[in-house]
Amino acid sequence: SMAIDWDAHVLAPVMKVFGETVTYTPAGSGAFQITDAVFDPAYREVEPLSDDMAEITSTPALGVRLAAFPAGVTPSQGDTVSIPSVGKTFVVRDPRPDGHGHARLLLNFVSAP
Repeated sequence: SMAIDWDAHVLAPVMKVFGETVTYTPAGSGAFQITDAVFDPAYREVEPLSDDMAEITSTPALGVRLAAFPAGVTPSQGDTVSIPSVGKTFVVRDPRPDGHGHARLLLNFVSAP
C-alpha cells in the first residue's frame, strides 16, 4: 500500500484556508516567518489525573506544518511565537508532533507587543 503524503494532500490545503503567517523565534536564535499556521485560542486538552479521573483544560495552541520550519529546526519548549490575528506573543510550553508532519504547540501567553 502506498503511503499518503499527509503534508501535501491534507495539511497544506486545509492550512491555506484557515492559516495565517506568524513570526516564530527559536530560543537563542533568529526569528523566521511560518505561513499557514492555525491558531486556536482555546484548544481543549484532556489531562489524565488517575485511572478514572481526568481534567479538561483550555489552552491556546498553534498548529504548524513541520515542513514550514527551516532545515534542522524543530519546535521546542521555550521558543516564542507572535500571532498577528490576536496581536499577542506566546511561549511554547509543550510541542507535540503527530508523526504525520504536523505539530500542535501548546502555548502560554507572554505579552501583547
